[in-house]
Amino acid sequence: MARSETRPVVTLRSTVGTGRSYVTRKNRRNNPDRLELRKFDSAAGRHVLFREDR
Repeated sequence: MARSETRPVVTLRSTVGTGRSYVTRKNRRNNPDRLELRKFDSAAGRHVLFREDR
């Protein structure tokens, strides 16, 4: 996939503190703020909030 300044690769870190992370891309024009998604944390064993890490 071609790299783009509009859609950078971002790391999502768990807010529970387990150290788990996801890697995804986001569109900066549509989402200029930090990205927050509810994803599954295998260490916690449940869905938790993951926030963009810079």
